[in-house]
Amino acid sequence: GMFDSLQKALGNDVTEESFDELCFEFGLELDDVTSQKAMVEKERGAQAAEGLSDRIIFKVDVPANRYDLLCIEGLVRALQVFKGVIPAPLYKLSSPKPQAQMTMTVKKETAQIR
Repeated sequence: GMFDSLQKALGNDVTEESFDELCFEFGLELDDVTSQKAMVEKERGAQAAEGLSDRIIFKVDVPANRYDLLCIEGLVRALQVFKGVIPAPLYKLSSPKPQAQMTMTVKKETAQIR
Protein backbone atom coordinates (compact mmCIF):
# COMPACT_ATOMS: atom_id res chain seq x y z
CA GLY A 1 0.00 0.00 0.00
CA MET A 2 0.91 3.66 0.07
CA PHE A 3 2.35 3.42 3.58
CA ASP A 4 4.63 0.60 2.43
CA SER A 5 5.68 2.75 -0.55
CA LEU A 6 6.37 5.69 1.75
CA GLN A 7 8.40 3.54 4.13
CA LYS A 8 10.41 2.07 1.25
CA ALA A 9 11.14 5.52 -0.20
CA LEU A 10 11.52 7.61 2.94
CA GLY A 11 12.88 4.98 5.33
CA ASN A 12 11.35 2.32 7.55
CA ASP A 13 11.34 4.72 10.48
CA VAL A 14 8.56 6.82 8.89
CA THR A 15 5.39 6.85 10.98
CA GLU A 16 2.06 8.59 10.57
CA GLU A 17 3.32 11.31 12.95
CA SER A 18 6.70 11.77 11.25
CA PHE A 19 5.03 11.86 7.81
CA ASP A 20 2.59 14.48 9.09
CA GLU A 21 5.52 16.55 10.39
CA LEU A 22 7.47 16.14 7.14
CA CYS A 23 4.43 17.26 5.13
CA PHE A 24 4.05 20.31 7.39
CA GLU A 25 7.74 21.24 7.03
CA PHE A 26 7.44 20.83 3.24
CA GLY A 27 4.33 23.04 3.17
CA LEU A 28 1.63 20.39 2.77
CA GLU A 29 -1.12 19.30 5.11
CA LEU A 30 -1.84 15.69 5.93
CA ASP A 31 -5.61 16.04 6.01
CA ASP A 32 -6.60 12.54 7.08
CA VAL A 33 -5.38 8.98 7.51
CA THR A 34 -8.19 6.55 6.79
CA SER A 35 -9.23 3.58 4.65
CA GLN A 36 -11.95 2.91 2.10
CA LYS A 37 -13.73 0.79 4.68
CA ALA A 38 -13.56 3.51 7.37
CA MET A 39 -14.83 6.21 4.99
CA VAL A 40 -17.85 4.18 3.86
CA GLU A 41 -18.54 3.03 7.43
CA LYS A 42 -18.58 6.67 8.58
CA GLU A 43 -20.89 7.75 5.74
CA ARG A 44 -23.23 4.75 5.35
CA GLY A 45 -22.67 2.39 8.27
CA ALA A 46 -20.85 -0.85 9.02
CA GLN A 47 -23.04 -3.01 6.76
CA ALA A 48 -22.26 -0.90 3.67
CA ALA A 49 -18.52 -1.07 4.46
CA GLU A 50 -18.43 -4.86 4.79
CA GLY A 51 -15.75 -6.41 2.58
CA LEU A 52 -14.09 -3.10 1.67
CA SER A 53 -10.35 -2.51 1.94
CA ASP A 54 -8.61 -1.67 5.23
CA ARG A 55 -5.57 -0.42 3.29
CA ILE A 56 -4.34 2.88 4.74
CA ILE A 57 -5.09 6.00 2.71
CA PHE A 58 -3.21 9.23 3.38
CA LYS A 59 -5.18 12.27 2.28
CA VAL A 60 -2.71 15.06 1.58
CA ASP A 61 -3.91 18.54 0.60
CA VAL A 62 -1.96 19.42 -2.55
CA PRO A 63 -1.91 23.01 -3.86
CA ALA A 64 -3.35 23.50 -7.36
CA ASN A 65 0.05 24.53 -8.78
CA ARG A 66 1.78 21.33 -7.57
CA TYR A 67 0.23 18.70 -9.82
CA ASP A 68 3.59 16.89 -9.69
CA LEU A 69 2.61 15.83 -6.13
CA LEU A 70 -0.64 14.10 -7.10
CA CYS A 71 0.94 10.66 -7.51
CA ILE A 72 2.99 8.69 -4.99
CA GLU A 73 6.08 8.85 -7.22
CA GLY A 74 5.98 12.65 -7.50
CA LEU A 75 5.28 13.13 -3.81
CA VAL A 76 8.10 10.79 -2.78
CA ARG A 77 10.57 12.42 -5.22
CA ALA A 78 9.74 15.90 -3.90
CA LEU A 79 10.08 14.80 -0.27
CA GLN A 80 13.37 12.99 -0.99
CA VAL A 81 14.75 16.15 -2.64
CA PHE A 82 13.49 18.22 0.30
CA LYS A 83 15.19 15.88 2.81
CA GLY A 84 18.41 15.91 0.77
CA VAL A 85 18.20 12.17 0.05
CA ILE A 86 18.45 12.73 -3.70
CA PRO A 87 19.51 15.75 -5.79
CA ALA A 88 16.86 17.89 -7.47
CA PRO A 89 16.20 16.62 -11.01
CA LEU A 90 17.68 18.68 -13.83
CA TYR A 91 15.34 19.27 -16.73
CA LYS A 92 16.57 20.31 -20.14
CA LEU A 93 14.41 22.18 -22.62
CA SER A 94 14.85 20.89 -26.13
CA SER A 95 13.23 22.08 -29.31
CA PRO A 96 12.02 19.41 -31.72
CA LYS A 97 13.34 19.62 -35.27
CA PRO A 98 10.56 20.82 -37.58
CA GLN A 99 9.13 18.03 -39.69
CA ALA A 100 6.85 18.05 -42.71
CA GLN A 101 3.85 16.60 -40.82
CA MET A 102 4.03 19.32 -38.13
CA THR A 103 1.43 22.04 -38.51
CA MET A 104 0.17 24.92 -36.42
CA THR A 105 -3.33 26.28 -36.82
CA VAL A 106 -4.02 29.77 -35.45
CA LYS A 107 -7.66 30.81 -35.59
CA LYS A 108 -8.53 34.40 -36.38
CA GLU A 109 -10.16 34.90 -32.94
CA THR A 110 -7.00 33.83 -31.10
CA ALA A 111 -4.35 35.26 -33.45
CA GLN A 112 -3.64 38.25 -31.17
CA ILE A 113 -2.61 36.06 -28.26
CA ARG A 114 -0.89 33.27 -30.16
